[in-house]
Amino acid sequence: TAHWLAQLGWQVGWLTDVGGAPGEQGALATEAGAWRPPARPFPAVATLSPAELADLLAHDATLPAGAPRTVVLNFATSAHHVKAHIPGARWLLRAQLAQVLRQLPPASRLVATCGSSALARFAAADLARLTDTPVVVLAGGNEAWVAEGRPVQAGEHGLLSPRIDRYRRPYEGTDAPREAMQAYLDWEFGLVAQLGRDGTHGFRVLGPA
Repeated sequence: TAHWLAQLGWQVGWLTDVGGAPGEQGALATEAGAWRPPARPFPAVATLSPAELADLLAHDATLPAGAPRTVVLNFATSAHHVKAHIPGARWLLRAQLAQVLRQLPPASRLVATCGSSALARFAAADLARLTDTPVVVLAGGNEAWVAEGRPVQAGEHGLLSPRIDRYRRPYEGTDAPREAMQAYLDWEFGLVAQLGRDGTHGFRVLGPA
């Protein structure tokens, strides 16, 4: 990468010696072991168990049409939502909470969930700042719901946000022939050899400064 950037006009430098082991004088490496991302503390939010949520949903099924109900908001990935979600759950992007809240039916409470409930806790804190409706988190998230053998629903039900949470390759979901995709890959993998044969591109491997 440094070679390409340098030949594109960027000023590039690289480290050739980071010194000794962590703790030794002059060492640039100050940590050892696998990298771990910094973890933010979870917001303080109310929770309910899968059994409590199941009881609430069963009670809501007896209410007359139009009565406020428990609304489950799923903050897992859209792919996981489509694969399996709590029946009736809505899927949305946390970044679109303010817009999506206007699309929700009358709610007696909002239940935030995701795969493990980690992201749901942060989303619940956001929700609490945007609405006066009580907000709780499903303890253990969808994983806990499934682990107890509770019913799930599959398919693109309840999508309140567009499925833009994951980059989709241009040919995904298209009828692009396999031969065309393979031809592109063959061209890309053969590009270095092609540049070597060309001789007019001007790029070269840089030696030590």
